[in-house]
Amino acid sequence: MEPVGTVDHPLFAGVDGTLLGSALAGAGELSPRRGETIYTQGRFRRCLGVLLEGRVRVDKGTLAMSTLEAGDLFGAAALFSGGADYPTTLTAQTDCRILLIPQEGVRRLIREDGGFAERYVTYLSGRIRFLTGRLGALSAVSAEGRLAQYLLNTCGEDGTLTLSAAQLCRRIGVGRATLYRSFEELERAGAIARESKTIRVTDREKLKAALSGRPSRR
Repeated sequence: MEPVGTVDHPLFAGVDGTLLGSALAGAGELSPRRGETIYTQGRFRRCLGVLLEGRVRVDKGTLAMSTLEAGDLFGAAALFSGGADYPTTLTAQTDCRILLIPQEGVRRLIREDGGFAERYVTYLSGRIRFLTGRLGALSAVSAEGRLAQYLLNTCGEDGTLTLSAAQLCRRIGVGRATLYRSFEELERAGAIARESKTIRVTDREKLKAALSGRPSRR
């Protein structure tokens, strides 16, 4: 188990060390390798996850929702929901270390530390606002913007992604002709370069500009 002092997130700020240590007594660690699927809809643990090291991609169906960095949490919304399915898929973008705090440990913190309980509710409210805004933005964005968002969230540290056109169409929810038009626009803007199935991000700022539907051609 990861030492209590390294659980670095505002949610745990101010929690008595003895109480936190007791709550973490049943915690365990995962060490997924790059590319490994951590959670799927039908395979997950009812725990609060703390990403200690690495980067994790969060997908909702074909939509790339967000990227988790060291210090981020996951699993909070499903911890007490009782649902049989997990709402997203989590994939390690790098080698990772994850601390999993079991449901009972979180329940004890909520029951015995009013400050923690308030912060937990505040954290959940923030996640709801983020996800609502994220889904709204994705539903309104152009095909070019969807492709740009997927590449920004998915390309590895070397800025490349190797994927077939058919796979990419399914993941961003567009047809093949639309995908190739989006490729051409982003290449013309100088945001990406392609060679066979490999896409290389050449300018992240120009790729971000495509999210608004106005890729820079400078």
